[in-house]
Amino acid sequence: MARVIGIDIPDNKRLEFSLQYIYGVGPAIAKRVCDKLNLDRGMKAQRLTEDDIARINGVLQSEFLVEGDLRRQIQNNIKRLVSINCYRGTRHRLGLPVRGQRTRTNARTRKGKRKTVANKKK
Repeated sequence: MARVIGIDIPDNKRLEFSLQYIYGVGPAIAKRVCDKLNLDRGMKAQRLTEDDIARINGVLQSEFLVEGDLRRQIQNNIKRLVSINCYRGTRHRLGLPVRGQRTRTNARTRKGKRKTVANKKK
């Protein structure tokens, strides 16, 4: 397996899809990296040479925010929102949906598992 920025990318997939296993690299950035380095997007990742891997590492680290740096930036942004006590920071702190989604239904992933409520006695 080829290691790009400390991440094992799958060998048996096309290069443009293998690069998307790196956090912060989506379809557009993967295509842009392949085009910039004149690499065939359709070739399998196992055909990459050590030189190609080094060039991909260089481009991703110099031009894009990926992996640890991107995760750190996102965490710092969330901490900043929580520390200034804005509405979004409060929602993050409580584990509720942040971007205006409803909470009466369909918010299980952030609110936690469903809790059953006992029936009223008649």
